[in-house]
Amino acid sequence: MGEKVAAAGFDLADRQRHRDKLRQCLEALARLLDERRFDRPRNLMGLEIELNLAGPDGMPSMMNAEVLERIASHDFQTELGQFNLEVNIVPHRLSGSVLDQLAEELRTGLAYADRKAREVGSRIVMIGILPTLGQADLVPANFSAADRYALLNAQVVAARGEDFSIDIDGVERLACTAGSICPEAACTSVQLHLQVTPGRFAAVWNAAQAIAAAQIAVGANSPFLFGRELWRESRPPLFVQSTDTRPPELQAQGVRPRTWFGERWIGSAYELFEENLRFFPPLLPISGDEDPLRVLDGGGVPRLDELTLHNGTIYRWNRPVYGIADGVPHLRVENRVLPAGPTVADVLANTAFYYGLIRALAEEPRPVWTRLPFAVAAENFDTACRHGIDAVLRWPKTGRGGTVAPVPAVRLVRDELLPLAAAGLDAWGVEPADRDRYLGIIEGRCRWRVNGASWQTATYHAARDKGLERHDALAATTRRYCELMATGEPVHTWPVGLG
Repeated sequence: MGEKVAAAGFDLADRQRHRDKLRQCLEALARLLDERRFDRPRNLMGLEIELNLAGPDGMPSMMNAEVLERIASHDFQTELGQFNLEVNIVPHRLSGSVLDQLAEELRTGLAYADRKAREVGSRIVMIGILPTLGQADLVPANFSAADRYALLNAQVVAARGEDFSIDIDGVERLACTAGSICPEAACTSVQLHLQVTPGRFAAVWNAAQAIAAAQIAVGANSPFLFGRELWRESRPPLFVQSTDTRPPELQAQGVRPRTWFGERWIGSAYELFEENLRFFPPLLPISGDEDPLRVLDGGGVPRLDELTLHNGTIYRWNRPVYGIADGVPHLRVENRVLPAGPTVADVLANTAFYYGLIRALAEEPRPVWTRLPFAVAAENFDTACRHGIDAVLRWPKTGRGGTVAPVPAVRLVRDELLPLAAAGLDAWGVEPADRDRYLGIIEGRCRWRVNGASWQTATYHAARDKGLERHDALAATTRRYCELMATGEPVHTWPVGLG
């Protein structure tokens, strides 16, 4: 539901029916949890990467329909903007040489997609925000040709009732307005899925929230937007503001934004779905014919279409997901923190760091979230987005006291989190060679204090120092990024400058 929808309006009856269906879905979810109907643990993970299209000049290329026609694979799909694609990797079991297997699949798939993109004068770029994007690129005329995008835009705009205000104060300040959700299309990310049992869900979600700042610190790759140097990871503030259905008065009242870090540690997956209904009005009140409670009474498994559609319009950085595979329901944690790129090796390093770390932290006898106030985790996330590899985070000290103290992100990752991630990958049964190869990339970023964002900004400033104007320097930086991305070498080994 929501994949193919007609761009039509909704009346009061539609909205009331949908609200009733959401309550039924939530009751059905509670019953499924109480009756222990969910899949057994299978250590399954999944991976999605949002991609950009750029021309030989480094400028955005509005060609996704033509590129997808040539790729002709269900693994590649549209995203919001005509310069976006998404690649989906089939689920894998987290064990053995899974990281190398994923790397090979991604390299093969992306190389094929890039060849097809070049047939129409484009190329694939893995990056958090394409540095050359301008305001004129992010308009409704450049939406992908799918009804669901136009309908979602219409509903978000109607809910807000006025233009969206984009105001990000970083190295430079960007202040502008937008009449649509199109600026959201600038944000291209990696989504990491992990199937978990209901009993482990809260621990995994809490662990993922606790480490979101560390993920961003080492993985930031989005320092530019609309020609301005902003935060080292500018996707989160842009996503918050470009999907914000709250006019200023509701913001002043403390109403929660739809892009949301959250406000507390949880005890169950149910709490997140219940929050969705309690805090966020539905944007797409599309209701199906399924009666989820009747399906349960008959011994079946309900799809919970309305619940999953509503959940998809609430943009948590760690999103709960309900799904069905082979007739059996399951729960997943979808980690949406990371930007795309820079290379396949970098993506897999970020992947290894995440899966290893949440396994270790979720199984600690004294979990980190019992020692780290949630508000501090949220502040850490904001700090990491602003400062990237140079961020100073607040983290519980080791030992019995466990007081929260400031620590440079690179030291926290290198000295404390990387050993935990290694132990977690061992617990998954990942091959030691895979473990060391990809965690070694994270260690290298910490040693040299380099990630995608720091490389982009250093190269941009080197171009400006050579006399290039802002626009030309951003385009040259993008072209050089593409050249080095094609080598496959991790970003901390890239030479700074235009070559």
